[in-house]
Amino acid sequence: MKPIFEFAAGTTPLLISVPHAGTYVPDAIAARLTPEALVMPDTDWHVEKLYSFAAELGAGLIVATHSRYAVDLNRDPSGKPLYPGRDNTELVPLGTFASQPVYRKGQEPDKAEEGERVERYWRPYHAALAAELDAIVARHGIAVLWDGHSIPAEVPRLFEGRLPDLNLGSAAGASADPDLRDCASAALDGPGMSLVVDGRFKGGYITRLYGKPAAKVHALQLEKAMVSYMDETPPYRWDAARAAPMVARLRRTMGAVTAWAASRAKG
Repeated sequence: MKPIFEFAAGTTPLLISVPHAGTYVPDAIAARLTPEALVMPDTDWHVEKLYSFAAELGAGLIVATHSRYAVDLNRDPSGKPLYPGRDNTELVPLGTFASQPVYRKGQEPDKAEEGERVERYWRPYHAALAAELDAIVARHGIAVLWDGHSIPAEVPRLFEGRLPDLNLGSAAGASADPDLRDCASAALDGPGMSLVVDGRFKGGYITRLYGKPAAKVHALQLEKAMVSYMDETPPYRWDAARAAPMVARLRRTMGAVTAWAASRAKG
């Protein structure tokens, strides 16, 4: 069986999570998907490549291998919507971001199957995430979780107009020390890319669940517009030249975040 995630431990308080870059779908699920869904249009394509420098900075990195069409690791397992009152994609998505069906007619999973997928795919990722954050706090007295995402610049189903290139979320200040949020924002900001803080994407379930500053765990989410580093249409080509400024900016930001955490780590 394919591992649920790939993990490399770090030596600093920083842990980078990439929950939506996976493209693997078990055969039993893939056989029921529509042709549109089999292209994996809602994948956070190549995000793991954007953070390939993690080991050099001493950051831990956990990357999901399975597609969000198996189960969405950034959703509440109870099915509670992420943004009440807005259009939300589900724990087990039934429609793509383009409002196309994920499953062939009559092949949608029932509640029992959704529960099985939570146990098989969702819980192992979150168990590893929680365990590593606990271990980081035990070692350093503080942990910073950086949840890395990407999305097409325009998704009419979910928001109006074009997203900024960089969308930093701190659950409106609840998931991280405001000083850390400001540190990350300052490092991300600069000419050539637009930035918003706690805008349309304030942080998903992972950010909100684990970001507990009072318990010494700070969490931030960064949603990146895909057009800033790749082609947004199939075959979703990685563009190394276009991605280079994004990688440099992320590396600078991860360095700043690590320095912030180190200044507050236990001696």
